[in-house]
Amino acid sequence: MRDPSPTTGEIIEPHRWRWLILVVMIVAEIMDLLDASIVNVAGPALEESLGASSVGLQWVIGGYALTMGAGLVLGGRLGDRYGRRRMFLLGLTAFTATSLLCAVAPNIAALIVFRLLQGTAAAMLLPQGLGLLRENFSGPELTKVFAIFGPVLGLGGIIGPVLGGFLIEGDFFGLGWRSVFLVNLPIGIAALIVAAKFVPRKPGDRTVRVDMAGAALIAVSCALLVLPLNQGQEDGWPLWTWLCMAASAVGFALFAVQQRRTAAADREPLITPGLLRKPAYTVGLGGIALFFGGLIGTQLVLTLFLQIGRHFTAGDAGLGNLPLAVGTAIGGAVSGAFLADKIGRKVLQIGPLVQLAGAAVLWFELDGLDAASFSIWDIAPGITVAGIGAGMVIAALFSFILAAVGDDEIGSASGVLSAVQAVGGSIGVAIFGSVFFAQAKTGDFTGGFHRALIVQACLLVAFLAITFLLPKQGRPDDEQHGIDTQAPTDAQHAAV
Repeated sequence: MRDPSPTTGEIIEPHRWRWLILVVMIVAEIMDLLDASIVNVAGPALEESLGASSVGLQWVIGGYALTMGAGLVLGGRLGDRYGRRRMFLLGLTAFTATSLLCAVAPNIAALIVFRLLQGTAAAMLLPQGLGLLRENFSGPELTKVFAIFGPVLGLGGIIGPVLGGFLIEGDFFGLGWRSVFLVNLPIGIAALIVAAKFVPRKPGDRTVRVDMAGAALIAVSCALLVLPLNQGQEDGWPLWTWLCMAASAVGFALFAVQQRRTAAADREPLITPGLLRKPAYTVGLGGIALFFGGLIGTQLVLTLFLQIGRHFTAGDAGLGNLPLAVGTAIGGAVSGAFLADKIGRKVLQIGPLVQLAGAAVLWFELDGLDAASFSIWDIAPGITVAGIGAGMVIAALFSFILAAVGDDEIGSASGVLSAVQAVGGSIGVAIFGSVFFAQAKTGDFTGGFHRALIVQACLLVAFLAITFLLPKQGRPDDEQHGIDTQAPTDAQHAAV
């Protein structure tokens, strides 16, 4: 298929190997999704091998999402300036190398540092892959790409804990938990070879200025928020934890002011300034953080409860996530197929109510557990119902928030949503991990799960209130696949 150039009208021959490019992009995305969730089942193995504390485990899991989220918008701007192919190859090389460093980490402190670096590499890698798809596909082919991209990414998110449990329990070559990182090496090297040979060279725009001051400010603000949330429970919430969180709030406010001043001075900010003046969008950012913080946090608590509280093996704990995955798939299919189009914003209000119902069922299931005969089927109904509600929200949430922004702002808007989702997940890991371990230290694992469900309920109620400020309908398909098609793919990645 040929497409005319938007500027000259000249017929442009599509890249010969563009479908191979799609394969490479999917591989890179799945590597990220696996690394975001595969470590969840490694807690006991890390404790035994490296002496990891509960705080160390929270940093290994949440630190990756923190640096990735803080750097995503910057990564996209670097691709604009230096070329997406160059930044993709650089990001993929760094991601593969840091995976190796994680695998050979001699202690928990080194592993945490390497995970932070791995998240930074992911932030440089992921925006380029999505941009390269936009550059090499158009029209009906681009719609097909989205149709392939979404389900594959969903599968990557589901198999993370399952694959992690299989690798750890299999203890192949005596590698134990290290194999969850080493699995990236052959995949990353193969993807790097294919990408270097077949991804076309397109120069970046050297006139694009990268707002490094804004990038540094947002990174420091994120760190000041997540650090005390991770360490506070362990240290007894001393004064410095509260000062850090207050400084974080000041930092985010300064970032908003700095972005407006940068735009007013005719320089290019990281975030399109008009976005911060749209109430529905800014409120939607809060909704994203609340929802994914609660979802990812409860997923972590479920895995910890199964492994630490009920002594499941890593493999069994991975399989224990399947009821949640199945429920999410069902809810997403129902919402995406017809509910979102028929009832609009109400699907975002029904979803959290279904999640709350699932949490209530799970609460009573936990109360009636028999520790001697416990199996995952004892709590599967509540987990599945909660998953259905989560899937209903995930399938529609991003399109409703993006409905508040203009077509010329979608690229920036979707990148920010992806970043907020990642940082929200990191915060969720810190909060829910702290809540669970506070009770688990006394041996009350069921009480720890109960407290986590209370926190999730509070977040869901807050999210439900926020949905009333979102547009009544999401963006129509013709808008999503119009001039700027970066947004849907960014949003798909964030939702997964």
